[in-house]
Amino acid sequence: MNLRDNLRRLLLRFYTRRVEGHLDHDQVPKHIGVIMDGNRRWAKAAGSTAAQGHRAGADKIEEFLGWCSETDVEVVTLWLLSTDNFDRPEDELVPLLGIIEGVVRTLAADGRWRVHHVGTPDILPSQMQTALKEAEETTAHVDGILVNVAIGYGGRQEIADAVRSMLLDAADKGSSIEDIAESVDIDLIGKHLYTSDQPDPDLVIRTSGEQRLSGFMLWQTAHSEYYFCEVFWPAFRKVDFLRALRDYAARHRRYGG
Repeated sequence: MNLRDNLRRLLLRFYTRRVEGHLDHDQVPKHIGVIMDGNRRWAKAAGSTAAQGHRAGADKIEEFLGWCSETDVEVVTLWLLSTDNFDRPEDELVPLLGIIEGVVRTLAADGRWRVHHVGTPDILPSQMQTALKEAEETTAHVDGILVNVAIGYGGRQEIADAVRSMLLDAADKGSSIEDIAESVDIDLIGKHLYTSDQPDPDLVIRTSGEQRLSGFMLWQTAHSEYYFCEVFWPAFRKVDFLRALRDYAARHRRYGG
C-alpha cells in the first residue's frame, strides 16, 4: 500500500469520526429498511463472478448491523431476495439461495440479533424454510436489534397475503361479507402484514445509485424517508451509513401534512 492510499485511509477515518461525533442520537431512525443493491455490478467492476459479488454483499451485513447497534436503531429490514429474483438463471439463483441461507444461519448463531422472516415461505426451498424457522426459534429470546430478513419478498404480494389472511380470519369467525366490508380499515390490514406489531420504517436506504423502491414494503413506507447512495452494497462503508443518518436527522418529517 503506497503513501497516497495510507493518507486516504487516514483522512477517511478522521472524517468518519467527525461525522459520528456530530450525530444526534435523538434523531436516529428506529427502523431502517435496506435495499442492498449492486452486488453483481460490484463483482463485474472487480472482475469477479456474480456469486462472488453476492458473497461480498453477504459479508457486509453483519458489519452493517454492528454499526446499527452502535446507535439507537431497534429494527432493521434487509431485502435479501425478492419474488422477482426467482426469474434469474438457475446457475445464479441456486448459489444465491445458498449464500442467503448462510446469512440466515450466521445471524442466528451470532447471538446479538432477533431474526424474523418477512416474505412468502411457500415459494422457498424446504431447506431455506427450515433455516428460517430455526433462526426465529433460536433467537426469539434475544433483546438485540430485530432483524427482518426479507426473503421471497414482494410488496404487492405482501398486501395480497395480508388481505387473504384478513378474509380467512373473518371467515373463521363466521363474519358475513357485509360485516367484513364494514370492518376493513388501515389498521386491520396492517395487523395482517408480515411486519405486524412493528413500527414502520423511518428510513429506507438503497445502494448502487438506483432511485426506485422496486416494491419494497409498499404499505409500510408510505411516510418513510429515502436515502439513495451511489456506492454498491459490498463497498458500503460506515461513513456512508453515518451520512444517511445525518441526512435523515436534518429532514423535517411531515407525514403527509
